[in-house]
Amino acid sequence: MFWSAAPAADSTPRPTTLDEAQQNASSAAGWVEENWSTWLGIGLRILLILVIAFVLRTIVRRAITKLIERMNRTAQAVDGTAFGSLLVNAERRRQRSAAIGSVLRSVASFLIMGTAGLMILSVLKINLAPLLASAGVAGVAIGFGARNLVTDFLSGVFMILEDQYGVGDSIDAGVASGEVIEVGLRVTKLRGADGEIWYVRNGEVKRIGNLSQGWATATVDVQVRSDEDLDRVRSVITAAGEDMAKDEPWNERLWEPVEVLGLDAVYLDSMVVKVSAKTMPGKALGVQRELRWRIKRALDAAGIRQVGRPPEPDLETEEAPDPTATIAAPSALADPLSPRAQAASPLIPPQAPTQK
Repeated sequence: MFWSAAPAADSTPRPTTLDEAQQNASSAAGWVEENWSTWLGIGLRILLILVIAFVLRTIVRRAITKLIERMNRTAQAVDGTAFGSLLVNAERRRQRSAAIGSVLRSVASFLIMGTAGLMILSVLKINLAPLLASAGVAGVAIGFGARNLVTDFLSGVFMILEDQYGVGDSIDAGVASGEVIEVGLRVTKLRGADGEIWYVRNGEVKRIGNLSQGWATATVDVQVRSDEDLDRVRSVITAAGEDMAKDEPWNERLWEPVEVLGLDAVYLDSMVVKVSAKTMPGKALGVQRELRWRIKRALDAAGIRQVGRPPEPDLETEEAPDPTATIAAPSALADPLSPRAQAASPLIPPQAPTQK
């Protein structure tokens, strides 16, 4: 019984003596003294990395902002000039520069701070291989899950960098067409011909037809009667185009003289003369309407007949109506003594027998 109780008595914690506490404190102080220089060096290296990263990030972001502001000032300087009217408008340049600046600042911050984080982990003697492998797997999973979002974002970035279209442009994006009212990195807003607003994802746009870049063509088909003199028709149309090019505001919208391309089609009673003019981008429809108006007035003034109702002298005179046309032809039944009249005489019905 005494033997079994002895181990229990030995297992009880005994109080720490003053010498042992002094020895433990000395050991801890020695360990701290041995490692404080290492800790201080690691801390200073981390602090230096963070300071350099923040300073570099600030410098890069300010440089990008200054570059964007300089681009906007250049656009505003030429916006009111004749050359500026051929360029994109101020709103388009502002949105494009703002989007480019936002993307560049975000990319710069991600690269600088990400590199600083990896360097700090390397200073702390942390193995980066498992972390990078996990980040790679997570990135692949997120990429598959949000591939449409990534596609829209990348398409928007390249669209803005390449300046494919901007605010105020009339485009045909395949899925929708209209005037661009807002450009984003993920979605482009279009206003259709009837006033509706289309939200088009940038990743869904496979082809873009920009109707507001370079120059446009105004084409008009002039249809006249087939017996008109073509040389005279050409001279009248050319004169109408020259008069239009001298008036405001068509002298700025017409970039080349109105040209008569020639005879486009010939029919039995008419022929089509094609007229073309190179115009300012986005102004072709208005030029076409004004050109049709002036050509019609010029042709009427020159007496050149177009397809439709001919003038009054050319109308054929109508013959007077025949007064005997309403009189019925003579009938064989008109003579009651004729055999046909007697044969067609009504039969007398038999009389009913009388009752006695």
